[in-house]
Amino acid sequence: MTLDPSYIEYPKRRHGYDHEMYRWSAIHERKPVIWPGGKSVAIWACVSLEWFPIVPNDTPFRAPGHIQTAYPDYRHYTARDYGNRVGVYRLLDGFAKAGMKASFATNSAIAERYPELIADIVAAGHEVIAHSTDMNGTIATGVPVDEERALIARSLESLERATGTRPQGWLSIARSQSWDTPDLLREAGLRYCCDWVNDELPYRFNNGLINLPLNHELSDRQIITVQQQSADSYAQQMRDAFDWLAGEGAARVLPLHLTPYIMALPYRIGALEDLLTDLRSRPQAWFATGAEIVGAWEAQQ
Repeated sequence: MTLDPSYIEYPKRRHGYDHEMYRWSAIHERKPVIWPGGKSVAIWACVSLEWFPIVPNDTPFRAPGHIQTAYPDYRHYTARDYGNRVGVYRLLDGFAKAGMKASFATNSAIAERYPELIADIVAAGHEVIAHSTDMNGTIATGVPVDEERALIARSLESLERATGTRPQGWLSIARSQSWDTPDLLREAGLRYCCDWVNDELPYRFNNGLINLPLNHELSDRQIITVQQQSADSYAQQMRDAFDWLAGEGAARVLPLHLTPYIMALPYRIGALEDLLTDLRSRPQAWFATGAEIVGAWEAQQ
């Protein structure tokens, strides 16, 4: 049987990617990057600070971790709210002990409902980046472009009112974008997004937006909730990742993607604090926010 030639023809097929959103490159082919102080591993703690409405929206899809059973599902609703009432403060304490700053990817509903929490995060010197409006604010192709534009604007405006500073970064729910998202984020004045996970260094879209990869395989949700591994196992995997990256010698980013209602439970938080203390002692480690990493990378391009 012979295939019709049209089956394998694609007008955008070329070396690298079949799209023109950004240039393809292997990491070893790029100009070397040096982090401040000559460090080789930028450790980026990114906390997902989320508000789950008690009735989920399945359009365009239900967010990971959302309410599961018949409504009202108080068990899952309150388990997630634990992160905002208790867990996030354990993370703040742990970051303070380690002498580090983090990025808090924040639903704008958090700023509207719990302004005192946002004030505490800002007072501690952490970065706030945008994470949609709430956990019903998912994005995918099929959402009308004007609705997506309005969702992005609402998120940014609420966070700017609460913090006094317009967010520089954006993390989509489930890292999901539409075909329009990169241009809409750039149009809204955002400097970087964290949705594309295909690298260990920042890179630039053709429209000027920078992507700072936040690898989902390294998240507490993936390792602890999906893979059902322990907090000690999570911490060991982060140590293993650090050791490997440091051994390569070149500048890399190690993201620690944390969820307050997952990692900050009392039987897990100790493993995280021990991990941060350990990494703080490593001479190759540079703890930085997303904006600091993007700024250091951009200055060398």
